[in-house]
Amino acid sequence: MKLRDLVYGLYARRVEGRLDHDQVPKHIGVILDGNRRWARASGGTTEQGHKAGASKIQEMLGWCSETDVEVVTLWMLSTDNLDRPEEELKPLLSIIEGAVRDLASDGRWRVHHVGNRDLLPSGTQAVLKEAERDTEHIDGILVNVAVGYGGRQEIADAVRSLLLDHATKGTSFEELAEVVDIDLIAEHLYTRGQPDPDLVIRTSGEQRLSGFMLWQSAHSEYYFCEVFWPAFRKVDFLRALRDYAARHRRYGN
Repeated sequence: MKLRDLVYGLYARRVEGRLDHDQVPKHIGVILDGNRRWARASGGTTEQGHKAGASKIQEMLGWCSETDVEVVTLWMLSTDNLDRPEEELKPLLSIIEGAVRDLASDGRWRVHHVGNRDLLPSGTQAVLKEAERDTEHIDGILVNVAVGYGGRQEIADAVRSLLLDHATKGTSFEELAEVVDIDLIAEHLYTRGQPDPDLVIRTSGEQRLSGFMLWQSAHSEYYFCEVFWPAFRKVDFLRALRDYAARHRRYGN
């Protein structure tokens, strides 16, 4: 073991020992950013970067389990990513499918897809459906895999779902206008029935949401981490939790 690894391990244990589990966020959203830049920096290929990022997911979920996090949303593929060249998108989708299968076969996580499934290839759709079906009985961390996800797309899909739902009930536009409110729209989001994220972590040093959970993150705390996602360490995760616990959440008051 390198001296640096030993020091980081000791520091991580120190931070974890001082962590108040009562102040841990129950729902964490993670923007898994920096796979390609990590690959370039290490002299690897884009595909190798995505594979390294995928292999980090279960490790991070293990840290969440140790600290009593209940829901994790992982942004794995945005709607914008679907416009990437086929030579990059095809292997990326294959890596994502493999990561989702691994999550489902682990036995500790309950997998739920968030995103517009119709935008994805049929093979990817089948993997997501199977993962949800095979893990629906598991009483572990709920893992939202955001694949083919965009915040604006989600809100548009929610409004469309709401309109179609009330159209089947024979509700007029005038009647719908009288009852539509924040709670009614929230019932049609991809994450309906779930708590909103308390903390959103973005790796790679970028300090923007890029459309991630636009509706749900209205009162979320944000933590921007400099390291690329494949290099994300337990100490980085614990620092995010420590930073979150030190904040005074006012919810606009």
